Parts: sequence; C-alpha cells; structure tokens
Amino acid sequence: MVVLDDVRLTLGSAAGEVNILRGIDLKIRAGEAVGVVGPSGSGKTTMMMVVGGLERPSSGRVMVDGEDLGKLDEDGLARFRRDRIGIVFQNFHLVPTMTALENVAIPLEFAGRRDAFARAREGLAAVGLAERVTHYPGQLSGGEQQRVALARAVAIKPSLIMADEPTGNLDRDTGQAVMELLFGLHDELGTTLLLISHDEALANRCDRVIRIADGRIAEA
Repeated sequence: MVVLDDVRLTLGSAAGEVNILRGIDLKIRAGEAVGVVGPSGSGKTTMMMVVGGLERPSSGRVMVDGEDLGKLDEDGLARFRRDRIGIVFQNFHLVPTMTALENVAIPLEFAGRRDAFARAREGLAAVGLAERVTHYPGQLSGGEQQRVALARAVAIKPSLIMADEPTGNLDRDTGQAVMELLFGLHDELGTTLLLISHDEALANRCDRVIRIADGRIAEA
C-alpha cells in the first residue's frame, strides 16, 4: 500500500537548510495497521504529510496504493487524496459554519456522489452521532468533534487512513472511546491504517510499530 524509497526532505530557513527527513525507507502492506512513534520534531508528521501528498519530498520515491505521487500534479494529488485517503488530525479541522452532516458530506460531494448526504448520515450513525447531525462543531464536545472527523475520513471508504495524534486534544476516556472506533472501522473496512501517536500503549495496538528519530527510521 505504501512504499517510501530513500525519501528526503530539506527545507530552507533563516539559519540555513534544515534536514527534516534524512532517507526514509518504508513498506506498509495493504490492510496493515502501523503505529509511528518518536520524539517531537523527529519527522513523524512530515512523513505522514509526504505519504498523503500534502508535502513533496526533496528526493526519493513515494508510492501509495500503486500510484507514484511524484508523477502527479497538484490537481492530481488533490483527486488522489479525495478518492483514496482519509485523514484525521489532532485539531479536528471541521468547518465551523457547517453542521456535522455537512462536514462529513464534503468529501463525498467533491467525489460526485449523489448519495453524499445519505452516506454521511450513515457514517455519523456508525460513530454514535445519529442524533447530532444538525449540530455545528461549536455545539459538540471535543470527543464528538473528533468522531465527526473520523466519520468524514472513512466516508469515502479510503484505501488508507492516516491519523495524526487523534487523541491529543481529548481526555483519556474520550480518547480511548475514539480509538476504539478508529480500530473498529479499520477492522470492518480492511483499510490500511497509519497512526502517529506519542502514546506507546496506543501505538502497540497496531500490527507493527515504527520509531523515528532525527528524520530516520530507528526501528521498523
């Protein structure tokens, strides 16, 4: 599902060039759940951004679901993410002026699905929010907002789900409930899961744990 071949990313700064990724080699099988751990600034999130086509590497090859992302232009990358990747962020990234139902329907509408709202309603029911479809993000708790984000991420039935510290802004019990939903949807859909977490116990629930340090994979 994912192949990273000597992926490097160097960014310029006032102090000179900064090497974010220093030669990442990684393979993730279809249907596999992989946890990614490492200290702050180690390159975890940047690697996820590269896998999702949200950041282009300075060099190296990125293959996701059989697609060479280096050969896609920005429009192609946007379509690729729309059709095949679901992303859950720490900060939810919901549109505040849209209801829960509308937030989940967005990627489906972009994909041209005529049943966008029906599928969005089903997705919200699957994460226990059937009674909250007309509520706006500001009317929902943090856990409910993250469940909306999770429903949005899986609405298109993506090949790959990427979650970046999805429980970072939640209390322990709420975070645990969200993760039960995430792993349950992973099992139900057979979707590949890439999970970034500072929580070792959470990462260890995955099939495999990858450790990143100083822009390199220290353990895979």
